[in-house]
Amino acid sequence: MSKQEADNIKSIATSFLKKHDYFCGWRSGTITWTRSGMWGENKSSVGISVVLDDDDKYLKINYTQTDNYTEEKKDFDYKISLTTTPCNYGGERYWFICPWYKDGVYCGNRVGTIYKGGDYFACRHCYELTYSSRNKNRRNGYFPLFNVFDLSDRIEKLENEITVRYYNGRPTRKYRKLLKLYAMHERSYEMMGRLEHDILL
Repeated sequence: MSKQEADNIKSIATSFLKKHDYFCGWRSGTITWTRSGMWGENKSSVGISVVLDDDDKYLKINYTQTDNYTEEKKDFDYKISLTTTPCNYGGERYWFICPWYKDGVYCGNRVGTIYKGGDYFACRHCYELTYSSRNKNRRNGYFPLFNVFDLSDRIEKLENEITVRYYNGRPTRKYRKLLKLYAMHERSYEMMGRLEHDILL
């Protein structure tokens, strides 16, 4: 069975939340996705709230989903924990803690993007998603998108490997590498231009 492609699945990124000033203590809003098809545009949305308390940081998601076969409606309302890591020039970088259990094993990975590959939002690895953009020619205008995905993967992997960021007051070799990846990710993200998401506040 071929893997689902993350490019075509609803997703929420911490970079998107940051761009729209969600990491300010408490804020709520709606994220709407628009897909064009042979029958016209199809819109779907989720309500979100970001809460940043001293003891608890999380993204709350709520939405109603209709079963394609039974047409039964089901309401979803759950939290996804947030964590932070320090940035090189001050401030913090936010991450989701993937809440998924795969084969009975809790994930808990720090990730920059969560995807709705099923009923719930979880990380790309738990849903075993791939990227269609990786099969496209980089020279045909897809390089910035490819690069963001690739760098996100590398950042997430390195973030989960690092246990010590500084030694004798200086950044460790792995942490220096991570800081370079952060800078490259930000540049590539800016090159992508406009996001596919629209936000309604």
